[in-house]
Amino acid sequence: MKKILYSIITVLFLFSVGCATKEYVKEQLDPIVNRINKIESKISNMEAKIADLEKKCGVSPSEVEQIRKDVQEAKSSAQEALKTAQDCCGKAETALKKAEAAAERAEAAAKRAEQAAAKSSKAFELQQKK
Repeated sequence: MKKILYSIITVLFLFSVGCATKEYVKEQLDPIVNRINKIESKISNMEAKIADLEKKCGVSPSEVEQIRKDVQEAKSSAQEALKTAQDCCGKAETALKKAEAAAERAEAAAKRAEQAAAKSSKAFELQQKK
């Protein structure tokens, strides 16, 4: 009895859902079809403009694509060169800082040497007076 009841409920449920009418489907598809038609017309206009430009300039689409690739490669090369230059500048700054520190140490050593020389000179003079 339960099987029959479940079967009847299932059949009633399926029939209650129903099918989409032609008008409903048309209402749902019309906006999509209109958008597709607009996109297709825009693409056609763009293709016509590209063809006009190709005729005026004498450049084929493959040449345009090659030019784009060349520009991108040049841009990449320039970016790499810039990065290399920045790395070199960083290394040069580091070397400059090390050189400045070494120069400061050398200057301090020279002052100490002068002071030591002055003390030695005074000590020598005192020894000579005795």
